[in-house]
Amino acid sequence: MSSEVVQEYAVAQGRAKSFYTRYERKDELQRQTHYCPGCGHGVVHKMLARAIDELGVQDRTILVGPVGCSVFTYYYFDVGNIQAAHGRAPAVATAMKRSRPESIVISYQGDGDLSAIGTAEILHAANRGENISVIFVNNAIYSMTGGQAAPTTLIGQKSTTTPEGRRAATEGYPLHVSELLATLEAPVYIERVALGDNKQIAQATRAIRRAVENQARGLGFSLVEVLSPCPTIWKMNPVEAQHWVRDVMEKTFPLGVFRDHTREAAPRPAPPPAPALDEIPRLLGVAEQDLPANHGRALARDKQIDLQVRIAGFGGQGVLLIGEVLAEAGLDAGLEVSWLPSYGPEMRSGTSNCHVRLSSQPVDSPLVAVPSVLVAMNEPSLRKFDLTVRRGGWVIYNGDAFPADCMREGVHVLALPFTRLADELGDPRVSNMVMLGALLEIDGVLPQASVDAALRRLVKNPRWIALDERALARGRELFKESLRQEGAEAMGGGMK
Repeated sequence: MSSEVVQEYAVAQGRAKSFYTRYERKDELQRQTHYCPGCGHGVVHKMLARAIDELGVQDRTILVGPVGCSVFTYYYFDVGNIQAAHGRAPAVATAMKRSRPESIVISYQGDGDLSAIGTAEILHAANRGENISVIFVNNAIYSMTGGQAAPTTLIGQKSTTTPEGRRAATEGYPLHVSELLATLEAPVYIERVALGDNKQIAQATRAIRRAVENQARGLGFSLVEVLSPCPTIWKMNPVEAQHWVRDVMEKTFPLGVFRDHTREAAPRPAPPPAPALDEIPRLLGVAEQDLPANHGRALARDKQIDLQVRIAGFGGQGVLLIGEVLAEAGLDAGLEVSWLPSYGPEMRSGTSNCHVRLSSQPVDSPLVAVPSVLVAMNEPSLRKFDLTVRRGGWVIYNGDAFPADCMREGVHVLALPFTRLADELGDPRVSNMVMLGALLEIDGVLPQASVDAALRRLVKNPRWIALDERALARGRELFKESLRQEGAEAMGGGMK
């Protein structure tokens, strides 16, 4: 028998450690990305993952993903991931870098995201010299939404919104982002590269690594613009699309380094430490007597609190004020609080609603998708949000009777003509405070002293304060009366 020869091989190329081993976006495609064949995003992803690996920063990297073709970056990169609203990635990246300065924060954006809706964010982040790295993938078209013209679309280039080709007289000229940002004083490094051939790809790899390395060295704002093929929307095969980048796009967007101050740039100084909590009132100029009664002290409690309230009605019904009183009272009581208003183009008579969360733990999101309490000040609001109330929750409804087709098993209901009851107190406009009083009695989280303090901060007219206080008390009593009535009915039913 011949002796067996064992050969050792060195792996020259392999999956970057910064990628997940499986992509969980779809069960049947756990080893494939969602990108079209020939798309440049996959190539740029590999460059970025390799740079993260080589610099050894995977465990402290935060990738801010956009809205666009690369919306699913969080399925591929095994790093910290945040999804930003359309165009807002530089603003989110700024917040992350300032709150976690030890992190490597990378904003990854396409041209429809960065150079259209996101122009304000990228311009001001660059002008401030934020110590972030921006990867800007420019394929001169809105790809994800079907091929509309983008700010970077070339003169003469056809799209669904420029079927005869882009014209400067009607659509303007292609926006040169790298040249524009290079006119600012603060950026440290700006370069435009391309994916038109292997030589260009090699240079793009070096540029992306450098942009990340600049941040690791604390030098400031870096941006790499990558001219990238989009075969599907351009209606070309992958090879044709790659050649179009090199032979056509490059004429409009010349490659090169537009700013390089990395040699002379000194590391940016570390941000000053956050002020102590006790110092914040002084910094804001808040007088001691104006502070909440429980400033700096947590509410004494023996259970975890997570009150999630949705309040809805017409503009002018005091929907937002209910939310403000709840939020202010929660702050006074030492709870974690969020208040998120949402209203139509015309507040008065238009639809209006708000989300309020009061919690003993940090609030992870201000959105209240499944409220524990719904305050519905009219029937349209009830029908819009009734099905969202969690099992065991409450609906407080301003109406003579609760609609039978809105009744749900496991959801408690308090339906009363709150507007008429408020009118009996002296003004129908305090119906919101009557409903708030019922809510406060139902939940029992907030001490009355905190509610009183919040009301006095928000309502300045003494007449209205007195009326609101009576309305709150009346709301509490109405809920107690409803419990007594239910108890009596239950006893009566048992005696039959």
